[in-house]
Amino acid sequence: MEVIRSKSNRLIKDTKKLHQKKYRKHSYLIEGWHLFEEACQAKADIERVFILKEYVDRVVGDVPVTVVSPEILQELADSQTPQGIVAQLALPKTMVPKELRGRYLVLEDIQDPGNLGTMIRTADAAGYDAVFISDKSADIYNLKSLRSMQGSHFHLPVHRVAMEELLAQLKEQGVRILATTLSHQSIDYKEVEVTGPFALIMGNEGQGISLLVESQADELVHIPMPGQAESLNVAVAAGLLLFSFI
Repeated sequence: MEVIRSKSNRLIKDTKKLHQKKYRKHSYLIEGWHLFEEACQAKADIERVFILKEYVDRVVGDVPVTVVSPEILQELADSQTPQGIVAQLALPKTMVPKELRGRYLVLEDIQDPGNLGTMIRTADAAGYDAVFISDKSADIYNLKSLRSMQGSHFHLPVHRVAMEELLAQLKEQGVRILATTLSHQSIDYKEVEVTGPFALIMGNEGQGISLLVESQADELVHIPMPGQAESLNVAVAAGLLLFSFI
């Protein structure tokens, strides 16, 4: 059994480039057994598996397997303690549905990959139909995003969109737009009665929602905070709202 041990190996060097967004044109990396098993269950297009020799027997099916040393696996992984496997997957091809009739989470310019992944995972847990992320939001295929999502991108569609186009489609199709803000025009989220299709928009960690979103929203909502903190982490706020509106 050949084991790749050299960092200068061409395959290893090319694969490691997938840590950078600019090289993730067609493929991305996942690490750990949980995400790999989720990918298998979702019948994702697994292009190659990099694995330690003691785990080779755990990979079944027609998947190209490359055995590497622990040092090389550490090069390909992002975490400090990789679990013995890194897989390269083809990027899925997703298209925004022509008709929107469900419950959606919209993330506008979310910068932190951990926040992004956590909110997608929460939308998955709450049974939402899809997540839309703006062009300026973090990459969901960042390894930190992937760890935070814990495979939720295999369960529900995640679409990267231009906010202007998405808002126009939501308005045209009568999807109620709820946007979070601390402005004086917003109301307590507990006063909102949600029926029919809707989209919940969470804004940027520092700036909140844009003026465009504020102008297009059907309802501006906030979470009352009786304590002294000025704001909530956006992922925490999303969790409260996502479950309250189902």
